[in-house]
Amino acid sequence: MSSIRDKQIAALKQMLNLNSSEYKDNGSEPVWKVLIYDRRGQDILSPLIPIKELRECGVTLHLSIHSERDPIPDVAAIYFCMPDQDNLDRIAQDFQNNVYEKYYLNFISAICRQKLEDLASSALQTENVSHVHKIYDQYLNFISLEDELFILSNQNAQSVSYYALNRADAKDTDVEVMMDDTVDGLYSVFVTLGTLPIIRSARGNAAEMVAEKLDKKLRENLRDTRNSLFSSENSGIYNFQRPLLVVLDRNIDMATPLHHTWTYQALVHDVLKLNLNRVTVAQDQKKPKTFDLDPKDSFWTTHKGSPFPTVAESIQSELEHLKNSEEEVKQLKESMGLDGESDVALAMMSDNTAKLTSAVNSLPQLLEKKRLIDMHTDLATSILSVIKSRRLDLLFEFEEKVMSQASLDKQILDIINDTEAGTAEDKMRLFIIYYIYTYSISDSDLDMYSSALEKQGCDLSPLKYIKRWKMFSNITSTSNQYGGGTKSVNMFEKLLSHTSSFVMEGVKNLVVKRHTFPVTRIVDELLENKQSSGTSDEFRYFDPKQLRNSDGFKSKNNFSEVIVFIVGGGNYIEYQNLLEYVRNKAVAPGIPQLRIVYGSTVVNNAPEFLEQLSLLGQELQ
Repeated sequence: MSSIRDKQIAALKQMLNLNSSEYKDNGSEPVWKVLIYDRRGQDILSPLIPIKELRECGVTLHLSIHSERDPIPDVAAIYFCMPDQDNLDRIAQDFQNNVYEKYYLNFISAICRQKLEDLASSALQTENVSHVHKIYDQYLNFISLEDELFILSNQNAQSVSYYALNRADAKDTDVEVMMDDTVDGLYSVFVTLGTLPIIRSARGNAAEMVAEKLDKKLRENLRDTRNSLFSSENSGIYNFQRPLLVVLDRNIDMATPLHHTWTYQALVHDVLKLNLNRVTVAQDQKKPKTFDLDPKDSFWTTHKGSPFPTVAESIQSELEHLKNSEEEVKQLKESMGLDGESDVALAMMSDNTAKLTSAVNSLPQLLEKKRLIDMHTDLATSILSVIKSRRLDLLFEFEEKVMSQASLDKQILDIINDTEAGTAEDKMRLFIIYYIYTYSISDSDLDMYSSALEKQGCDLSPLKYIKRWKMFSNITSTSNQYGGGTKSVNMFEKLLSHTSSFVMEGVKNLVVKRHTFPVTRIVDELLENKQSSGTSDEFRYFDPKQLRNSDGFKSKNNFSEVIVFIVGGGNYIEYQNLLEYVRNKAVAPGIPQLRIVYGSTVVNNAPEFLEQLSLLGQELQ
């Protein structure tokens, strides 16, 4: 079954092939063309199609729509942009200046009739009607980061952030625009997948508004039978298995986005700069290094959800394996007398030719593997440095105990006052989690904690907002929201590597027990249709295929695919927890493994989310 990422790549490559239904990949010379995109188009293309593949698709030049561009006669231009007024004005200007010979206009979202008529008028006035070859609504208004992960916004993330949605002066019209943008992105997801979802959403929040609007938009398209994007012809004859879409609001769980984590991918996002699968590592007095975390990198796909010490051990194991492979090639050369000056000896050693050919053929793979392992060594070394300097292992262990309601072996005041345990930001994150999960904090105790936090240089604005959120949220108990916990075992006593800079001494190897975050728990209860918990009653039910909506399941549905969408921002911790849930879910014989896709308006790391809470807290002062 193709993933959402695969389907988006296929749609983009078809677009780059001038929207021909058959993508030519038979070695014939491609049609050369220019690609013009806006910021949204760049964000969508960046994680999916590297420059090398653009060239293979015949793209000789790729430029921003608002950059200065010289006329290039006899060339086809593919535009990939949003149908907003700025972009349409620029396209009209290109018509005026006769910049290209042929125009293939691909709009990321559907263009409205009025704007289409304005575009037609521009083409008429500049005598470019014959040069505009195709106009397409692509419905690709989302960013696929991985097979099971997508977001709706990146460069314009603040417009759909948790802060934008919850700020005190947010007007109804602003919220309406945010909801419409979110629905447009989700609609694009399901057009690309070619399936109609059954929708469940929490009541009384932004998630419910998104679910209602999406349901309405899907119904309107189904009613238009001539232009339906979900007809059997478009969505595939065998597409009778429909996905479940669970729409949730960020307010259901405010602790997880602030949680100090122990898994590789979430740590990379938390302590390094990760954006659109590209991570930047700062170096002392050197130019920062930038790495692409490609889903094709087998080490990354295998270990991104693993606890960090496991990753460090795996890197060491891979380094040893590489060293052995390099040693084999070296020994083979020596046995054949190829010491760098006697290559002529090759002719006399025909029996070893096959061995040498095999070694030479495997060299590119060996070099690529070495490049990837070197990259992960650099990443892990940078992360380890941060773990040690901020004592993230201790913070993580304490938070896990708080969230799983386990007994604490330390007082939170001791950690707040410990100058070596975390930055001021780390302490505020830790205390907010403690505050959310502890219901017996008196006003006098809170004043004492606040005073201690201030002495450590903490900004108390986020806490002010969380106090208000806790007062108005309908959470009655968090004891059953998070299961599991951690157990710390002996510290690393040996160096993991003499050849790399891993020195894990002084860092706890935390054995993380299986645990369930609130989002994962809700998904499980909806899938199992558990009436006892009340989740089924608390969540609305939408089916765009039904004439009328009726809350509640008529029968238990066996879903093979679930799409979880968080309005107000998601994070890699929840994403990995859902993937772990699927891996550990028992499946009856003959039934395919459940597939979960995680999406959000934007993906935030803890510092970014804390900053949004700080802005909201400042508005309360």
